[in-house]
Amino acid sequence: MKGVQISKTGGPEVLEYLTDLPVPQPKEGEILIKNEIVGINYIDTYFRTGLYPSPLPLILGREASGKITSLGPAGNMYGLQPGDRVVWMGTNSYAEYTATPAEKAIKIPDSIPTQQAAAALLQGLTALTLVREAYEVKKGEWILVHAAAGGVGLWLCQILRAIGARIIGTASTLEKRELARENGAQVLVDYSKEDVVKRVREITGGEGVAAVFDGVGKSTFESSMECLRRKGSMVSFGNASGAVPPVTIA
Repeated sequence: MKGVQISKTGGPEVLEYLTDLPVPQPKEGEILIKNEIVGINYIDTYFRTGLYPSPLPLILGREASGKITSLGPAGNMYGLQPGDRVVWMGTNSYAEYTATPAEKAIKIPDSIPTQQAAAALLQGLTALTLVREAYEVKKGEWILVHAAAGGVGLWLCQILRAIGARIIGTASTLEKRELARENGAQVLVDYSKEDVVKRVREITGGEGVAAVFDGVGKSTFESSMECLRRKGSMVSFGNASGAVPPVTIA
């Protein structure tokens, strides 16, 4: 089968497009999926660069959507059958076929296109987890979302709008800021030209935000901390600009 794997870590040049990879065989509790749409996420670059260590060689990718071609020899298949259109989250999605646990797959409703399903699962669940578990956002709270026009950022804007939060979003271009605004951000800050901390303090009347959702990492960590109100929550969930250096709490 065709697929993309890495045999060593590094930049994009380590990606290997292969046409002779073996088709995986589903084990107990697994299903074999012929992938149609593969999700590409920042976490894939973390494994490629070695920021997240993993045994090599490695087929990258954490999510995809497609059709089930076969089932494993035994185990709970959660009602899934060959021919079902599913979206799944796991490992090794940069390939024509992936064997994955049935418990990690969901049958796609007829009303949802295959492409949208693949684009929604990992980023959507990430955003939902952030606003419900990392910090339970309440109606009326000021929340700062970095990279508000990114994949998770747009999901955050939509979910936070549904909750009734007041959203400050950061983005570097007018096009991105308008996209974030269309998806729920009320106030937009151009982080490439404006002092984010100063603007946040102005917007919140000097109080700061209840929480910061920061998927950028190294370049925004310190300023994100300065944007928080007293007893605010700093939620760092990504490293787009690099890993956050060790923090000494004194």
